[in-house]
Amino acid sequence: MKDSAKQSVDCADFDLARTLGSGQVFHWEKCGGGYAGTIGSKGVYVEQHGSRLVFRGVTAETIRNYFALDHPLAEICRSFPNDSAMRAARDFCEGLRIMRQPRWECLATFITSSMKQVAHIRQISRTLRTRYGKKERITDCDVHSFPPANRIAELTEQELRACALGYRAKNLLATARLIASGEIDLEQWGARSDESLRAHLCELPGVGAKVANCVMLFAYERLHAFPIDVWIERVLKAKYFPRRRVVRTEELRTFSAKYFGSYGGYAQQYLFHHARTSKASGAPRPITRAS
Repeated sequence: MKDSAKQSVDCADFDLARTLGSGQVFHWEKCGGGYAGTIGSKGVYVEQHGSRLVFRGVTAETIRNYFALDHPLAEICRSFPNDSAMRAARDFCEGLRIMRQPRWECLATFITSSMKQVAHIRQISRTLRTRYGKKERITDCDVHSFPPANRIAELTEQELRACALGYRAKNLLATARLIASGEIDLEQWGARSDESLRAHLCELPGVGAKVANCVMLFAYERLHAFPIDVWIERVLKAKYFPRRRVVRTEELRTFSAKYFGSYGGYAQQYLFHHARTSKASGAPRPITRAS
């Protein structure tokens, strides 16, 4: 497919590299002076020049929506609690935005992420895409879209295990078949309340509270959703409960919902990215995303 013409959009208060590398998505690759990947089924190339994004492959509206360039980032950051851990994360993560991901792609990716390091999640995503997704060439880079649910549903558990999914293969296959059969509709679920959406997500094979909150945040734009994986649990205990020997996960969930407020998902992502990429925390590495 021949590349489309380059376009550009304003992107004030946005850092492309930081956003793509923050553990929300796992398929974008360095290409020339920018990044190549897909948005839905479309191959995309994008690079940043100051406060402009230069891109090709999709419309400006798609770029603005996908990278959430309409989120009031300054307002969001002002809403964060004024404590030392949050201030450090906010300053470190300047320009990082919570993206709007396709729902099936996000759900499937986080089902495969359980107890996996970020590098392993990227490899699984790459393998699924190259074997079963649609290939497209853009700006001298090959990209592959994430295979739709009906394509995954046609596979066997053994074929998925060959993509290094391990026990996750069974869960991904079962969920894909529920979607392909029409038994569930992820798009219609967008109208559900938070409680209902979380409950329905948790009924899917391979989805617990942590994965459900990741999907709510990254695919359904529930910006207060606060995923607590092993890494965030460590950060919360170290920064907010330093004198407590035992803090239950349910207690952390209650604390996070009240303390971080309506933009808790942003606060969580900033804390996660800061802790993962800085040496200040002194926590063990490598880490997992949604274990």
